[in-house]
Amino acid sequence: MQMTVPTRRFAVVLVLLVVVLLGALREASAKGGEFTGDYPKLSGIIIPGFASTQLRAWSILDCPYSPLDFNPLDLVWLDTTKLLSAVNCWLKCMTLDPYNQTDNPECKSRPDSGLSAITELDPGYITGPLSSVWKEWVKWCIEFGIEANSIIAAPYDWRLSPSKLEERDLYFHKLKLTFETALKLRGGPSLVLAHSLGNNVFRYFLEWLKLEIPPKQYIKWLDEHIHAYFAVGSPFLGATQSVKATLSGETSGLPVSELVLSFCNKKLFNKKLCKGTARLMFNSFGSSLWMMPFSKYCRADNKYWKHFSGGTRKDHHIHQCDEQEFRSNYSGWPTNLINIEIPSIREFEAYPSVSEVAHNNFSSIECGLPTQLSFSAREISDGTFFKSIEDYDPESKRLLHLLEKSYHGDPVLNPLTPWDRPPIKNIFCIYGIDSKTEVGYYFAPSGKPYPDNWIITDVIYEIEGSLFSRSGNLVEGNPGPTSGDETVPYHSLSWCKNWLGPKVNITRAPQSEHDGSDMQVELNVEHQDEADIVPNMTRSPRVKYITYYEDSESIPGRKTAVWELDKANHRNIVRSPVLMREVWLQIWHDTRPDATSKFVTKAKRGPLRDDDCYWDYGKARCAWPEYCEYRYNFGDVHLGQSCRIKNSPTYLLSHYV
Repeated sequence: MQMTVPTRRFAVVLVLLVVVLLGALREASAKGGEFTGDYPKLSGIIIPGFASTQLRAWSILDCPYSPLDFNPLDLVWLDTTKLLSAVNCWLKCMTLDPYNQTDNPECKSRPDSGLSAITELDPGYITGPLSSVWKEWVKWCIEFGIEANSIIAAPYDWRLSPSKLEERDLYFHKLKLTFETALKLRGGPSLVLAHSLGNNVFRYFLEWLKLEIPPKQYIKWLDEHIHAYFAVGSPFLGATQSVKATLSGETSGLPVSELVLSFCNKKLFNKKLCKGTARLMFNSFGSSLWMMPFSKYCRADNKYWKHFSGGTRKDHHIHQCDEQEFRSNYSGWPTNLINIEIPSIREFEAYPSVSEVAHNNFSSIECGLPTQLSFSAREISDGTFFKSIEDYDPESKRLLHLLEKSYHGDPVLNPLTPWDRPPIKNIFCIYGIDSKTEVGYYFAPSGKPYPDNWIITDVIYEIEGSLFSRSGNLVEGNPGPTSGDETVPYHSLSWCKNWLGPKVNITRAPQSEHDGSDMQVELNVEHQDEADIVPNMTRSPRVKYITYYEDSESIPGRKTAVWELDKANHRNIVRSPVLMREVWLQIWHDTRPDATSKFVTKAKRGPLRDDDCYWDYGKARCAWPEYCEYRYNFGDVHLGQSCRIKNSPTYLLSHYV
C-alpha cells in the first residue's frame, strides 16, 4: 500500500516531533528534572568518615636513626612500617598547630585523591584487609556492572575543622563541582553515601551551598544534583568518645590515637614518647571538636538569615536553649557525660616536672580533698567544661580557642547544634544498635605531668536499655530503649527519627536471607515530634534483625527511612554485606519506572551474588536451591565455594520491584 504525499509529510512531522520530545526529555534529565528511573544515569559520591582517607607527604623529611625517610607522595596515613620505624618523623607529618591548624614546619601532609584514597588505608598483603574501608562497596559495584566513572570518592583532610577545609583546600567548592560534573557526565543526579564524620562534612556543605548560590535556586540545585542521601553511622548529636580523647587520648572507636596507644602498650615505641602522644596528636586536629556531644534543646541563630540581613559576625555565637534543656536531666542524654575530680592545687603545682613527680608524688593532692564536678552535653559544647578545668590543664586553653574560633564563630554554621532534615528528596538514615557503648566517664588527677595528668577511673556504658559502670554496677539515668554501635550512643544515632513523617510503617526482618516467615509489620504508627519510636515487636535471641522505619505519610516529593541493624559495629558497618544488599535493592527499586511502592519490599531476601550461596550439609545440597546451584570451577577448595547463583543479577533484582 503506497502512502500519499500528505501522509508522508505527516509521518515525517510525527517522527520529528518524537525526536524533539525525546531530546527535550533527555535535556530535562541532564538538567536535573524529575528523575524517571534511568538506572545508568545515577552516580554515587562517597564521603568517608574520620581517619578514612589516605594522607600523603608533601615534603622531604630526613629521619635520623631510621633507614626510612619521608619524600613527596609517600604514604603517611596509614603507613605502619614508618609508624614503627620512624615515629618522630611520622608525628611531624601528622600533627598540626593547635591554634591555626597549619602544618609542622618540617613536614606537611595532604589527602590523596580518587577511590584508592578510601578503599585501603595501608595497602599490602597483610595490612590491606586490616585497613580496608570502602573496598567492598567497590567490589559490589563491579559485580553488578556499574561503570567506573559513576563511583566518585570525595576524600578530604579529616584533621581540619570545617571552615579550614574550605579556606585551605577549597573542599566545598570542589565538592559542588563534583556534583555538577557527575550530572553533566552521567545525565542524572547523584547518590550520596556518607559515613560517620562524613555526614558532618556533608551537612556543612549543604549550609555552605546556601550562601554560595541564589536562595531561590537552592532547592532546585539539590533536586537536580542529589537523588538520595544515605547517612551511615552519623553522630547527629556528637559522640562521647571525642571528649574522652581530648583528656586521655584513648578512643575505642576512633583509630588515630588508638593506633598510637596500642603500639605504646606493646612497648613498640619509646616509653617517654608514649606519654601523652596520642592526646597531643588528637588535640592538634581542628576536627577534634567536630564530634563533640551537644544538647538537642540548644540551637544557634540562623546564619542564613543573618548573612542577608547584615548581622555582625559576633552575632553568630548566640546560643538559645529551650526551657526543656533546664527542666530535663543530662541535656536529654542518658547521663552526665563527664564527672571529673578537680585537685585542690592550681596552675604550676598541678603540673610538676618529672623530677618533682618522683619527689612529691600525690602528697600535695592528699593535703586537700578534691572536688568532683559533673558536666552535661550542653556544658561541654558551650565550653563550660573546658573553662572549669582551665586552671588545671593547659590543653583546655587551646581547645577553648579552637571551639570559639572554628565552631561557635564559624560564619557558615555552628556544627554543634541539632540538624534539621535536609531538603533532599530521599533520605535513608542507617546505623547499628544493641552494642555496648560508652556514654559517660569519671576522671581524676593521675599525679603524672602534663599531658598525662588525667586518668579514667570509671566508664558508664549503655547496653540493652540499661546503664552499667565498668565494674558491672547498675547506674541511674535516662537510658534509651537500646544501645548504640560501640562508638556513637543510640541517643545521637537515632536523632534522624525526628525526620520521619507523622505516620510510620515499621518492619522487622532477619538480616540474613529469609522467606518472610519471621517478618513483623506495624502500619501507620503515630509519630510525635522529637519522640522516639519503639516498636512493639518480639526478638529471637539468636537472630540479628534489621528494623525499617519508613514514612507512611510525608512531605510531598520527599521520603525518609531509618534502618537499625542489630550488632552492626560503627567502623565495620560500611563493610557489612547486609547494608550493601539493602542499599543496592533500594537503589534498584527507585530506578524502576514500574515500581508500585515508595520503598522496596521486605517480604523476602534471597541470594544476589555467588558469595551469598553456601552448602547445606544437613540436606547435602546448596542452600536456597531456587537461587543457587552446585557448579564446580577449577580452584574451589570446599563445597560452599562451588555453590553459585543460577540466574543473572538483573533477573534476581526484578523480584524486588
